[in-house]
Amino acid sequence: MELWAAQEIGDHLNVSRQRVSQLSTRHDFPAPVATLAVGRIWLADDIRAWAARHGRPIPVSEPDEGALG
Repeated sequence: MELWAAQEIGDHLNVSRQRVSQLSTRHDFPAPVATLAVGRIWLADDIRAWAARHGRPIPVSEPDEGALG
């Protein structure tokens, strides 16, 4: 089970933590599974599924220069 805080969600969606806070108020955004001293925590799979449904960009790592031949 992979857990994400706002920073990881922001990294995944390529948005700021402030934007994650705004998105988290949407009725269709996944509910956090816990609230800790560091903030709210979500299941990564829930966020990935939400992002896929809403067309949020999923960062793709750049190919290695050598891989292009």
